[in-house]
Amino acid sequence: MQNTAIPSLSKEEINTLPIYRYDGKIVQVDDADKLRVAIERLRQEKVLGFDTETKPSFRKGTSHQPALIQLACSDVVFLFLLRKLPLGPELAAVLADPSLIKAGVAIRDDMNFLRALYHFEPGGAVDLGDLARKKGLQSYGLRPLAACLLRARISKNARCSNWNNSELTEQQINYAATDAWISREIYLSMQELE
Repeated sequence: MQNTAIPSLSKEEINTLPIYRYDGKIVQVDDADKLRVAIERLRQEKVLGFDTETKPSFRKGTSHQPALIQLACSDVVFLFLLRKLPLGPELAAVLADPSLIKAGVAIRDDMNFLRALYHFEPGGAVDLGDLARKKGLQSYGLRPLAACLLRARISKNARCSNWNNSELTEQQINYAATDAWISREIYLSMQELE
């Protein structure tokens, strides 16, 4: 059943929308103290925006491990820098918690890559593309969903940057935080659809 109240937009139409960038609090989690604070804050939410970033590979057959996990709360986005603080039991427990929704696009793939770093059984993962199909929407990716539901355009310029750098650039930080934040906002918006 197609939802006619929310039409899909062409690339040209999306490009006319105002660019959106998350401008709230962003915390780079790179030590045990920040991890403890982040886990405590994440546990206070019911819905988290979720994404990961991985250094792109431009050679066939070559791949890299995830370098970053992004989790967005209602008022802060946490960026977990896996090169400085590897995935361990505390964060894995959040990713496994079925009562805590983690909303993102292609989330199963991201979770499978993370499971290769530290074994856990993902819980509470909601794929926004699958949810969009169930709601009868014609858009499934993060950028088109943001455009259709929130009338916002998100930049994908930093997607192919090197996420394994020792320090993230401001552009990478903003890109990563925006993707997680917009995932949460899209999920909440879809919950309001019939």
